[in-house]
Amino acid sequence: MSALLEVSGVRKCYGEKVVLDDVSLTVEPHDVICLIGSSGSGKSTLLRCLNLLEDIDDGVIRFEGEEISDPRIDARDVRKRIGMVFQAYNLFPHLTVLENCTLAPRQVHGVRRADAEARAQELLARFGLADQAAKHPDKLSGGQQQRAALVRALCTHPTLLLLDEITAALDPELVGEVLEIVRAEAEAGMTMVLATHEMAFAREVATKVCFLDQGRILEQGLPSEIFSNPREERTRQFLRRVL
Repeated sequence: MSALLEVSGVRKCYGEKVVLDDVSLTVEPHDVICLIGSSGSGKSTLLRCLNLLEDIDDGVIRFEGEEISDPRIDARDVRKRIGMVFQAYNLFPHLTVLENCTLAPRQVHGVRRADAEARAQELLARFGLADQAAKHPDKLSGGQQQRAALVRALCTHPTLLLLDEITAALDPELVGEVLEIVRAEAEAGMTMVLATHEMAFAREVATKVCFLDQGRILEQGLPSEIFSNPREERTRQFLRRVL
């Protein structure tokens, strides 16, 4: 089985500041890769580079065998196959939940309205949002908005799903309902790369955990290895602080 995503020697700078430094990562189909580390360690920037929202300064990113870091690549075509959910939801405020979820399938993927709405309604019902479809985002709780954002990403049948600290802006009691969706998608075989501060969730769901520090993947391995017997002292310091 060939890798779905291969990141090799990726470097990203903002001016003089190095944000990603020689990052390499392999993602196989059905992997759930959890990126952990302090704020500012490079997790969100890495996800944005994978979705071509940021250009890299060095290195190579391959997705489904294609070098998507090539400047000549059509980023829109790549993003048709990669879903991304952000910490701040980023739902369109002037559209209803259903319209948010059907916009990309209809406008980008050419799906008929009836088919797009059927797919969206099925997902909204599965994730407890059937009665919210006609509402605008500002009428929903934070947890509902984040669940709607997840549904919107799933409506396009992505090959890879990127999740950027999707519970960080939620009240603690809402975190569980969002993580349940992620857990369900992981169990269904969705390939995901997610930045998270939820260590218990990462230990339970991840196939691989990557600890980032100052723009580098300092170590990566099975959750049992990283959480129970990390090799690096910096990893141990971080885990002592967050666990």
